[in-house]
Amino acid sequence: MDHERSKALLRELQRASGTGNDRCADCGRPGPEWASYKLGILVCVNCSGIHRNLPGITRVKSLVLDFWENDLIEFMKSHGNLCAKAKYEAKVPPYYYIPHSDDCVVLREQWIRAKYEREEFVATRVCQDPCSAGNREGFLWKLGQGRRQFHKRKFLLSAREGVMKYYGKESTVPKAVISVETLNAMFQEWKIGHSHGLQITYSTDGQTRNLFVYHESGKEIVDWFNAIRAARYHYLRTAFPNVPEHELIPRITRNFVKEGYMEKTGPKHKEAFKGRWFSLDSQERNLMYFKNPLDEFARGQIFIGRRDEGYEVRPELPKGIRLKKRKPSIILVTPGREFVFLCDNDEKQKEWIEALDGIISQH
Repeated sequence: MDHERSKALLRELQRASGTGNDRCADCGRPGPEWASYKLGILVCVNCSGIHRNLPGITRVKSLVLDFWENDLIEFMKSHGNLCAKAKYEAKVPPYYYIPHSDDCVVLREQWIRAKYEREEFVATRVCQDPCSAGNREGFLWKLGQGRRQFHKRKFLLSAREGVMKYYGKESTVPKAVISVETLNAMFQEWKIGHSHGLQITYSTDGQTRNLFVYHESGKEIVDWFNAIRAARYHYLRTAFPNVPEHELIPRITRNFVKEGYMEKTGPKHKEAFKGRWFSLDSQERNLMYFKNPLDEFARGQIFIGRRDEGYEVRPELPKGIRLKKRKPSIILVTPGREFVFLCDNDEKQKEWIEALDGIISQH
């Protein structure tokens, strides 16, 4: 079979209805142009790179660049993404995080390894209940005070007790006992400066506290992440037994919808503008600001209510404010005060306004 003919057949395979081949089998990215001819699936270029590291399990070719023998095309025809999903994702627990195309590499890599290398979700495997899956004990590298270095610290998670604890060096008394009720975990590769960096947040005395941790092993840090999700899922199912599962799943863990630097002035709008790191939590309807992205506690936080409660965001500067250098500005209107922010450029201003307005518009 000539190269052009094989390419045409592979394109037909990609578009074939009822196969799921129009999206990457692993991250859901549209238009996959690579395939594993051992598994019979189509994947995106990013996930194909992960498959290359599993030569005993999977082998990839380009749909466009590589030559395909007739027997390989026939194999692909008899399989497909939905066929593989039925086999390798038969028993994915509801608390297990299934990554998307914009998620970090470690999440996507461990998802692919869990499916095809370890076969954790095939039908013959026993699915762990969230209470036992939410129990974990081990060591993580935690960023110390002063943000200068990471220290190896013991962590203990118990879904049954509804808490997570961590301990100081050679201490038997926990440094913190964290309620699973407010516990959250999100991957923060750039912020922490490690490809396995995880930001853990929780509430203490009315404030949000940040812990920044990592582990050398990608599997270990993803296992911790999913253990936290299992503990959270167990808590939510127990606390809200009548809420449908599809409404609980998005509330297990969450990422910030927007983060970055802006400048902020004081309540009288006469104070000097100061650079602050902002984190926007849509679920808690909370805009927090920090002096440094790795601060343990926020300098302040702004609750963002609904439009019918008097909240509004506008791309303008209040009258009377004079700047040495013109910058794109934002006014966040709340019932008690107008907050004024400056952005580095028009694109950042637009992004922040869209993110803030999205929360103001949601019920």
